[in-house]
Amino acid sequence: MILLRKWIEHRQLLLALASGILIVIAWALELSASPAFLTVSIFIIAYLIGGFYKAKEGIEEFINERKFSVEILMILAAIGAATIGYWMEGAILIFIFALSGALETYTMNKSHQEISALMNLQPEEATLLKDGMEKTVAVSELRIGDLVRVKPGERISTDGVIFTGRTTIDESALTGESLPISKQVDEEVFTGTVNLSGMIDVSVTKPAEETLFQKIITLVQSAKDEKSPSQLTIEKFEGPYVKVVLIFVTLMMLLPYFFLGWSWHESFYRAMVLLVVASPCALVASVMPATLSAISNGARQGILFKGGVHLEQLAHIKAIALDKTGTITNGTPVVTNVYFHPVFNENDLLYAICAIENQSSHPLAKAIVTYCKQQGIEPVKPDFIENKSGWGIIGTVDGEGWKIGKPDFFSFEKEEAFQEIAAGMSDAGQTLVFAGKENQDEVIAVFAIEDTIRDVAIEAIKSMKNEGITAYMITGDHEKTAKKIASEVELDGYSANCLPEEKVIEIEKLKKQFQKVAMVGDGINDAPALARANIGIAMGAGSDAAIETADIVLVKNDLAKITKAIQLSKRLNRIVMQNIIFSIAVILLLIVGNFMQHVSLPLGVIGHEGSTILVILNGLRLLKN
Repeated sequence: MILLRKWIEHRQLLLALASGILIVIAWALELSASPAFLTVSIFIIAYLIGGFYKAKEGIEEFINERKFSVEILMILAAIGAATIGYWMEGAILIFIFALSGALETYTMNKSHQEISALMNLQPEEATLLKDGMEKTVAVSELRIGDLVRVKPGERISTDGVIFTGRTTIDESALTGESLPISKQVDEEVFTGTVNLSGMIDVSVTKPAEETLFQKIITLVQSAKDEKSPSQLTIEKFEGPYVKVVLIFVTLMMLLPYFFLGWSWHESFYRAMVLLVVASPCALVASVMPATLSAISNGARQGILFKGGVHLEQLAHIKAIALDKTGTITNGTPVVTNVYFHPVFNENDLLYAICAIENQSSHPLAKAIVTYCKQQGIEPVKPDFIENKSGWGIIGTVDGEGWKIGKPDFFSFEKEEAFQEIAAGMSDAGQTLVFAGKENQDEVIAVFAIEDTIRDVAIEAIKSMKNEGITAYMITGDHEKTAKKIASEVELDGYSANCLPEEKVIEIEKLKKQFQKVAMVGDGINDAPALARANIGIAMGAGSDAAIETADIVLVKNDLAKITKAIQLSKRLNRIVMQNIIFSIAVILLLIVGNFMQHVSLPLGVIGHEGSTILVILNGLRLLKN
């Protein structure tokens, strides 16, 4: 069975090699003066074995699409060589052409292996916890809210959050990050990653068909089918070019014979050489193998391109607009500063505030509860709670009334110290939450809360600038916060207080100034701007709307990957240009040499097919980081 799979996978290469062996045998028989029919018979078998796949491909394309291709040129050239007695040259042409075709197929298979490798990492079964009992079920049967047990050494079978336990997880299959990551309760885990140490129970947050893992597979598969502008141009050019070559080959047969005094044999021979050397095989192979290699390289590093067109265009980006929340910042507010009235006991205040804020789902309330827990305070159930929409929350803890909320929720006339402290915190771009006694309308605590900058943001933006790209922030946050963030990460500019439609306007302004602009975001409100930018880049942990709209997805929200993607795009464009220039130069050189009668058929075959193999190998370099 294994041998059969290997044969199916490499059959094109094996048939090409078999053709080469038969050519050697026929050549040896020719040298030993064996009967001509025996030698010719072996050459014919070599023709049929080596040329089967390419001939089939060319004939099917001609029948189905009425399109002339390079395969048709090679078939005609081999047949033409045989008709004038150049069996060896024709067979070598078939052999090298088949070998380059097998190499191109290998390149395609190599790039598709990235998908196969991903799919092999996707578990098909999960250990479901129900009523305290473990039950093995198909992953497709899992529903949101189910608890799944993952033991050390097992692959995680679902996207979810850790319900109980703590562990370290190998996420290299998704992100390319080699170092394991520590995870504990309430932290996210992803399908296909490996639980290395502790046993954990995971609460399912997404059905199997919507997991990040499945999105990666879908995106990479679709990227393989989308062709870059360079590839489309070459494919559009191929058909007319082949027709022109056939016209010139016909003229090469007739004009030298009638007007230059060449013999019919020489004219026909030179026409066959022209048929070989003018074929655009190397030109056709200049783009696709390189593009697929680059897409596969990106997928391995956690950069998902939705097609070669986006990969090719990324190198031309002159400015990048970034959303703030979840892109430059972590997207999770934290308490950065606290001021308590000196008369009151700090722990008593936190005890009451934590109990009340724990009943709210507001992100700022969650930040305060987290801070309280860090101080060793666990939330208790309050006696009474009432939300004051747009203002804050009031509640009673142990019979004492409290209120927590915006500055306007309180009177500051008797609290000048708090006014000064609040003004200082506000100037620093922080959001303020006040807490105090309800019946006295007295402020006794101020919490300064802000969204912290992601560790990688400063270095990532610096590396973008090193690539000659302008970094700009577009955010819905207020001016002070935007200014503070822009200063800390050294952005070239920013726009604040932007609604989704205003973000689109800002993108249009940047496009007028820089022509080619990318947008990076993660939320539903970023989707219109992602669509309007030349290249939309979404964070993998962002909203489905952002991921669906974007052209590129960063699996692990790693801004540093943007620079890597740009560098990969530049490498691709450089290698494609090398391939195109080289292949055209070889074709012109061989055509001129043939007309001057300096290029023999074997040399033409080697020069033409050798250049094809070289451009494919050059494209394969993009598989390496």
